Amino acid sequence: MNRETRQKIFERLKAANPHPTTELEHGSPFELLIAVILSAQATDKGVNLATRSLFKTADTPEKMLALGLEKLREHVSTIGLYQTKSKHIIETCRILVERHHGQVPKTREELEALPGVGRKTANVILNTAFGVPVIAVDTHIFRVSNRTGIAPGKNVLEVETKLMKAVPEEFRHDAHHWLILHGRYVCKAKKPDCPACLIREYCEYKGKSV
Repeated sequence: MNRETRQKIFERLKAANPHPTTELEHGSPFELLIAVILSAQATDKGVNLATRSLFKTADTPEKMLALGLEKLREHVSTIGLYQTKSKHIIETCRILVERHHGQVPKTREELEALPGVGRKTANVILNTAFGVPVIAVDTHIFRVSNRTGIAPGKNVLEVETKLMKAVPEEFRHDAHHWLILHGRYVCKAKKPDCPACLIREYCEYKGKSV
């Protein structure tokens, strides 16, 4: 796919959704961090249902530690892998309090040092909470990047690297959100909704329908 085509794709995505953001409900970088940790192999809708009550009780690392592991588990028990995620959250909160004055760190290295935080989660925090123009590649973005031809790659890191080079700089901050929403609601895994696709004329997917 050439540069001009990518430019047109992101111009169209921006026109349809000028200010995209995550569907995870949060009111602070800390709440976003907890929501993203919980979102692994879970839906944003399911996470939001759990965190609405959780964040009323514990919206800071200090309050989360005071809540304790067992109470935290009760709040998030509807989410997959909740026991492991709960342990990660408690330990992450302890580190935030002891090493970062209760604040979410703003560097990739410090974020990835937190339990339950990998490269994808760190990128989400850097982008959404702190405005860094990085792209977190999840299953939706991996699929869309390969299927459309925007940035094909064999693994998540390869796709991320290619996207950072391929996406025009003016669109880089919001690209993560546009691509994930496109994959979630239009370019679905089992059957892409090509007739409803805003960018179908630029897409290089050989199996697309019109």
